[in-house]
Amino acid sequence: MTISSLPLTEAYLVASGDMRLAANQQCWPAQAHMEAQLTQALSALGVKLTRAHDVDPQERHGFISSQRMGMDVFRRIPKDAPVIVAEAVWQYSHHVLAGLRAHRGPILTVANWSGQWPGLVGLLNLNGSLTKMNIDYSSLWSEDFQDEFFVSRLAEWVRTGRVTHDRTHVRSFDAQRVPEAHRTLGTQLAQSMLEQQAILGTFDEGCMGMYNAVIDDELLNPLGIYKERLSQSALYAGMQQVTDSEAEAALDWLLERGMQFAWGADPATELTRAQTLDQLKMYVAAMRIAAQFGCDAIGIQYQQGLKDLAPASDLAEGLLNNPERPPVHDARTGEELYAGQALPHFNEVDEGAAVDGLVTHHVWTALGLNPANTLHDLRWGEDHDGQFVWVLMISGAAPAAHFAGGYQGASSERQPPMYFAQGGGTLKGESRPGDLVWSRVYIQGGRLHVDLGLGRAVALPEAEVQRRWSLTTPQWPIMNAVLEGVSRDQMMAQHQANHIQVAYAPSRDAALEALNVKATLFDALGVDVHLCGFQA
Repeated sequence: MTISSLPLTEAYLVASGDMRLAANQQCWPAQAHMEAQLTQALSALGVKLTRAHDVDPQERHGFISSQRMGMDVFRRIPKDAPVIVAEAVWQYSHHVLAGLRAHRGPILTVANWSGQWPGLVGLLNLNGSLTKMNIDYSSLWSEDFQDEFFVSRLAEWVRTGRVTHDRTHVRSFDAQRVPEAHRTLGTQLAQSMLEQQAILGTFDEGCMGMYNAVIDDELLNPLGIYKERLSQSALYAGMQQVTDSEAEAALDWLLERGMQFAWGADPATELTRAQTLDQLKMYVAAMRIAAQFGCDAIGIQYQQGLKDLAPASDLAEGLLNNPERPPVHDARTGEELYAGQALPHFNEVDEGAAVDGLVTHHVWTALGLNPANTLHDLRWGEDHDGQFVWVLMISGAAPAAHFAGGYQGASSERQPPMYFAQGGGTLKGESRPGDLVWSRVYIQGGRLHVDLGLGRAVALPEAEVQRRWSLTTPQWPIMNAVLEGVSRDQMMAQHQANHIQVAYAPSRDAALEALNVKATLFDALGVDVHLCGFQA
């Protein structure tokens, strides 16, 4: 971009969408509304916004719905023109990555600040993917596209082709500044990981276009972590080998502990008992395959692949992430597999979450803490009683240990039919109040990085919890969290993924100790460590 092209007077809009027609159609009204607001905001700054692809009257939406379509759209956009990727929905980043990789003009990613459809989640996945690709971009978000934060920074992008955000909450980690005992344990655990080596069982990579969630072997192997590349077809085949009595036994175990299932009669729209039993067969099969290959953690693709054959993987994922879970036995020897342990599961085969979850499992276990941890979507949030409270939410991979009452505080509700024709339930609950460590592993500049911070899951009034659930996805587990020393906009500016990893600690002091050990471990393995927000 040359200086003479500034300030900007025209920009092209693209909208990356889902691969599933039902999702694109149902979410299109929210996208159209957001685009109208954005067009008006740019017009007020003297910028004409031109849609680079038409609304399809037959498909009844205006999203880019495949990688090939994205390539074709970007061929029609002048290479030096400003491009805005506008997102009010979950989107498959690979639909537009080829075009953005080759683009020379300024790039702005924009999302509406809404929990209705996960546009913010899609934005963060796209941002993390662009960061991994070393592509320059700017990013913005707004509830109504009229607030001062948004308008002032949009004006900055129009003038300069860039947006400046406050990242003063981020600082580099210095191992010499942590207590010696924490540093010693972190270093020992790092050496142990290198010596013992670990295996991530990946049931097919690249879920839902998440380019940022694929970590090449050249970056993983120096950490002592290797991949066992597994197939979802093998998982489906394994499900067929699990007996009905084994699935019934797992279900009885959950019912005895008070878990509730919202069963109905219509499998097209309701969760059925048969769907739950199929999900438990997936749980048993996944654990047996993990044991067969000696895996230390596994990841199932979740939506794509198996969604046309089997119910959703959510219930299996949540069970795997919990040390207390229905026992699974080797089909030949009868030996209980991973007895008394969680088998960390990285939802959507997110390998950044895999590394993070595995390291957390080692650190928390060494400290005598419950190692149950999970990723969540950084979904949305609002102020409550003078502080910003995030809605962290994932489709069902959260372990019961995170809920008040454990399994007694958990339920399973049917996944939305527009995503899952074969049904299946989640492992739903409200995360209990308590101190936590949050983190994210990502790729930048060809290196692995990790952001680490402290936070607290908070208890909100029941009416407020239900309101937040109703404005997002009420079938999913929820964590209402405050991230210490990090504002809403600082988090959005810095975070390089749709996912955030969380693990509980019994107090802030214990959380800080765990963070120090974890940061030292990563640092000793050569990962670039960044501390975010909190003060020791």
